[in-house]
Amino acid sequence: MNYSIRTMQDRDILQAIDIDREAFPTQWPHPTYASFKQELRNRLARYIVASNHNEIQPKVDRHNYSYKSFRQRLSQLRYTLDYGSFFGEEKASPSEEYIVGIAGFWAMVDEAHIITIATRKACRRRGIGEWLLISVINMAMQLNTKVVTLEVRVSNREAQELYQKYGFQKVGIRPRYYSDNGEDALIMSTDTMTSAPFQTCFQQLNQIHRDKWRELYC
Repeated sequence: MNYSIRTMQDRDILQAIDIDREAFPTQWPHPTYASFKQELRNRLARYIVASNHNEIQPKVDRHNYSYKSFRQRLSQLRYTLDYGSFFGEEKASPSEEYIVGIAGFWAMVDEAHIITIATRKACRRRGIGEWLLISVINMAMQLNTKVVTLEVRVSNREAQELYQKYGFQKVGIRPRYYSDNGEDALIMSTDTMTSAPFQTCFQQLNQIHRDKWRELYC
């Protein structure tokens, strides 16, 4: 199998931060190593990653700054300033797997609230973001939550269309929700996921995705 989706681990955090900053460049504040690590230990939170087993993430030697590329130097600088053992806490060695997407949600009583879904720019339009959404919905159902909710920028029509495809409806608005430009956020929610109409539609969409993006599943 070329791709897989699995639970995020500490060793994935460096790449998860890069993906988040690439996907949401104007977001402030950005997540840090410490905040991601805290989330992975939060009993309400669930985070997953999509990885490509055909590509290997170059190792970053945090004790050696003699790199060939500017990108590697930048990675080292970020590690030192943001996530390195700056205060004596040892960090997990970076994953060698190439992480292409991340997703996270909180499961609170009957609701699963999506915190983030993001993919690398170079890996978009390959069905990975939709695959992550499918995985989140599946996990939410396994946790016996009844609905999935999220916020999305009012200007992000592409994301809204994907969510609507999977049964999310606009149920409210959060004025000036995004701190970078004061943009409003739409609140979107599914119907009860145990209902027959939702289950039928979801399973059909899941199969369509599998048929269209076979390389993700084999």
